[in-house]
Amino acid sequence: MADLILHHYKTSPFAQKIRSVLGYKQLAWQSVNIPPIAPKPDVEALTGGYRKTPILQIGADIYCDTALICDVLEHRASLPSLSPATHKGLARVLAQWGDTTLFSTAMAYNFQPKGREQMFANVPPGFAQAFADDRAKMVGSGTRLRVGDATSAYKSYLRRLATMLDDQPYLVGNDPCMADFACYAPLWFTRVNVPALASILDATPCVLAWMDRMAALDHAPAGRLTSAEAIAVAAASTPLPLADDIFQDDHGIALGSQVSVHAESFGQETSQGELIAATRMHYTLRRVDARAGTLHVHFPRIGYVLQAV
Repeated sequence: MADLILHHYKTSPFAQKIRSVLGYKQLAWQSVNIPPIAPKPDVEALTGGYRKTPILQIGADIYCDTALICDVLEHRASLPSLSPATHKGLARVLAQWGDTTLFSTAMAYNFQPKGREQMFANVPPGFAQAFADDRAKMVGSGTRLRVGDATSAYKSYLRRLATMLDDQPYLVGNDPCMADFACYAPLWFTRVNVPALASILDATPCVLAWMDRMAALDHAPAGRLTSAEAIAVAAASTPLPLADDIFQDDHGIALGSQVSVHAESFGQETSQGELIAATRMHYTLRRVDARAGTLHVHFPRIGYVLQAV
């Protein structure tokens, strides 16, 4: 059985990002379907509070945020690579822009009334309002783009992507890289989940052709697990050994301290545990759950806040 377990749901754009990466690398994985809105008790049993989608589980190791998950999958299968042969820094910066600015703009456009009507046409009564309330809590006091502003910015961003694709098949060269997967995900949501609004893509045919190439990378999961089965896998596992270079102190917080970690902006639910690693790229917390046992929960440094408890 594949040891990569992805906790996700079908319509999540960030889950689609990772599903596409798994397809590109031809990695077998197990699928755990999770709720799109809180409460998510089985997810939080693994993460200690973090509830954004998706999370990647490998035994008793839990990886949060798709930027970190991409790095984990790159270490699992170095070829085909998510890092281009040249312009590696550019690819990371572009991927971060795709995960943040492009994503928030596209979703503000996607969830205008016409999009919401299509998204929630066949859901149970009350779910649409529950979804809206849930996302409002995750956004918190942050500024949300109005539809007109989001539409204008989305059109501009699509044109910018088109200029990158004028003379090459992918954003940073001849092969897909981390930037392609990050930028593809919010556009995929427009095309697949709110097709009534997808005409915005028509003005950039080279972007549509690129999306077709990206869509061809998908493949089916190796199998399916329930949340309870995934928690049982964690409980029966021992966290992976840590790398040798585990401490870069930028906060004055010693290893072994009780700490909390949460996202800088969207989805600020806090996870708490013992800080056992603070590498150049990520934090690792050790925590114990009554059902899942001893876990190592990993977060990227960029985009996350570390604080002593």
